[in-house]
Amino acid sequence: MFSPPPETAIPSGPQGDAVRRGEAIFRQTQIYTRRYAGSGLNCTNCHLEGGRKADASPMWAAWVRYPAWRDKNGKINTMEDRIRGCFIYSMNAQASPAGTPPPPGDDIYRDLETYFAWLATGAPTGADMKGRGYPKLAKVEYDPARGAKVFDEQCSSCHGANGQGTPDPRGGYLYPPLWGDRSFNWGAGMAKVANAAGFVKANMPFGMGNSLTDQQAWNVAAFLDSHERPADPRQKGMSVAETRSKFHASGDYYGQTIGGDLLGDGTP
Repeated sequence: MFSPPPETAIPSGPQGDAVRRGEAIFRQTQIYTRRYAGSGLNCTNCHLEGGRKADASPMWAAWVRYPAWRDKNGKINTMEDRIRGCFIYSMNAQASPAGTPPPPGDDIYRDLETYFAWLATGAPTGADMKGRGYPKLAKVEYDPARGAKVFDEQCSSCHGANGQGTPDPRGGYLYPPLWGDRSFNWGAGMAKVANAAGFVKANMPFGMGNSLTDQQAWNVAAFLDSHERPADPRQKGMSVAETRSKFHASGDYYGQTIGGDLLGDGTP
């Protein structure tokens, strides 16, 4: 398994300064880029240990794969494009003070990319590296109701009984909100049950990855993703049904009615 360089290897001078700024943004997004963050998440909530941890979508494995085609937006994406997408969907930039992600070419992108490139020091360009993304679990039938029990027993002590997260006095959250108006929106990758299940299996409960069975991971992922969250910004005047047909035909609960609530019309 690839190991990124230690903190002690950050170089001196302007390059090292950019690496440190990028890491600070990544770990404390709510402090350093609050203007563009509408959710309560930090980058490191989905990319654990500052983007270092294998099977938690590590940034060293992502860096060497870009530029790359993405079916999600139907074009070749640079790493800046990819980061901008994270601001749009996971950080829900539409609800931020700026109402938009950072503008193209902003130093936020430059510093994050410098940090990612440094993490990938020695990694082979273009390689599909072990530990990239989240594990892909074998598909099983899953049940949100059974997932609620897993959540109560394994997740609620950190994320709150109602998924509201644990606030950080410095800004943002120590443990992020998993649904509701401060969570990622319906366009985020984590709103897909398979992505959430893979992440949970490998990494949750925090510090106890791979302690849940695959079935428990699928069930609790379904429970998390069957709650309302901010609207998909791609909706843009379309109905929930039209948006489901175009962007959510399978793999998530968008556009379904759960407990009398039509999911996808956004939080109050």
